[in-house]
Amino acid sequence: MLDRSPAEDALGTKPKVRPVKPSRVPVWLVALVALVAVGWFLAGAPIGTVSDEPTPADRGSAVNVDSRFSTLDAVAVEELPDEARTTLSLIGAGGPYPFSRDNSIFQNRERILPLRDSGHYREYTVITPGEDDRGARRVVAGADGELYYTDDHYSSFREIVGDDS
Repeated sequence: MLDRSPAEDALGTKPKVRPVKPSRVPVWLVALVALVAVGWFLAGAPIGTVSDEPTPADRGSAVNVDSRFSTLDAVAVEELPDEARTTLSLIGAGGPYPFSRDNSIFQNRERILPLRDSGHYREYTVITPGEDDRGARRVVAGADGELYYTDDHYSSFREIVGDDS
């Protein structure tokens, strides 16, 4: 009887032992996860801080009241052009709006309004008499009820304050 060590097979040869390689995550999978994370961040992750200023309580007329949602200058509803007040009425009624771009997401690319999650702001056209297109005037409404007015196509904003806002 032949005395074989347990590591030999029937022919007396030792089987080849393959070293165990540590498992690796494919590079393409790491890249895919990174792209998804970047896309998620750009599409809707919080990108700034929210103003925590308190709501002012009866400190004079609406024009002199500090704005409630921002540190921007305020404008009273009564001081807005008639067309802006019409736009505010349409927003309150849920439409119908005069332009297909109305009620679309406002990206806040200028970063003048307080920074909020993507989709927080919506924009609405304020018709400008004599213009044959949408013109430069807009109302931007936030999901928390804040309203902003621009008459220079997003170069500046004022927060709309007053009884009707």
